[in-house]
Amino acid sequence: MSDLEIRPARRSDLPDIVAMLADDPLGAQRESPEDLTPYTTAFERLAKDPAQQLVVAVRERRVIGTLQLTVIPGLTRRGALRSVIEAVRIHADARGSGLGAQLIEWAVAESRRQGCQLVQLTSDATRTDAHRFYQRLGFEASHVGFKLALENPC
Repeated sequence: MSDLEIRPARRSDLPDIVAMLADDPLGAQRESPEDLTPYTTAFERLAKDPAQQLVVAVRERRVIGTLQLTVIPGLTRRGALRSVIEAVRIHADARGSGLGAQLIEWAVAESRRQGCQLVQLTSDATRTDAHRFYQRLGFEASHVGFKLALENPC
């Protein structure tokens, strides 16, 4: 695995990233890889925000994984910084190779480097395999999450 590079995502990586986001039953319902316009807008917003890191895992010049890491300041835990890991995706032919663990380990190390005291993530209730994966990496199921879909997002 020494040939793996984890680097900031580039605009040119968007087709690969969006394809991975869409490559599962949940993503297939909510992603639109045929129109990259909204993803390009979101990418530009992420790129301007120093609290956001969108990264890709590259092997042999091919994007095979991605995740987003967000650092959030807060008052709880005595003013602790926390990080949130989002949108972890591994290309179908790289699943089971240990790449997901490497990406999560990178995110945890980066969170430590930035002074975070807590790393959190959410996983859809239906992704039981992902839940076992995160637990193997030391994450504990600790909260019940709620979402409210807005018709006119900001």
